[in-house]
Amino acid sequence: MKQKSADGGETPDAVDARLGTRLAELRAERGWSLGELAERSGVSRSTLSRAERAEISPTASLLNRLCHVYGRTMSQLLSEVESAPALLVRTAEQPVWEDRSAGFVRRSVSPPHAGLRGEIVEGRLAAGADIAYDRPPVPGLEQHIWVLEGEVEVTVQEVEHLLGAGDCLRMRVWGPTRFRCAGSEAVRYVLAVVLP
Repeated sequence: MKQKSADGGETPDAVDARLGTRLAELRAERGWSLGELAERSGVSRSTLSRAERAEISPTASLLNRLCHVYGRTMSQLLSEVESAPALLVRTAEQPVWEDRSAGFVRRSVSPPHAGLRGEIVEGRLAAGADIAYDRPPVPGLEQHIWVLEGEVEVTVQEVEHLLGAGDCLRMRVWGPTRFRCAGSEAVRYVLAVVLP
């Protein structure tokens, strides 16, 4: 998300700026050029460059592709641009990230923490939202999706699962997944993630 600067121009959101810096660091740590990262991720060089310079706010799909290349979950990547999480995470301290173009809001209720393999995320999809991930950020990632409100259609390994309030889908993610808000109202769910 962009904010207006004093001269009327747009400045990057603080989280987007830190995220861009971290993405550039991860690429530099591996000694990859933008071209090499583009080949590995399937994302254009110009989009990668703009994301690293915080000229764009990355979408969930873009971050998922980069997380796959860097061997991280999205929560791990986002936690690297926030201050170190404490053992007790108060509501006001839970990092929130939004992909407005996709109608997706993600709250890291229990962010990744050293020594812990699990994390908890609250997801909200607006009515009609449809997010497809072409690969898991980490192959074999264990996920548990528990729907709190609304309905969501989750496609895993080409099998569609329609989940209503109270339903829980358990899976290991090896390939593409898709989350679609199947109802006329927004859906809110809990995603528990466990690293393999």
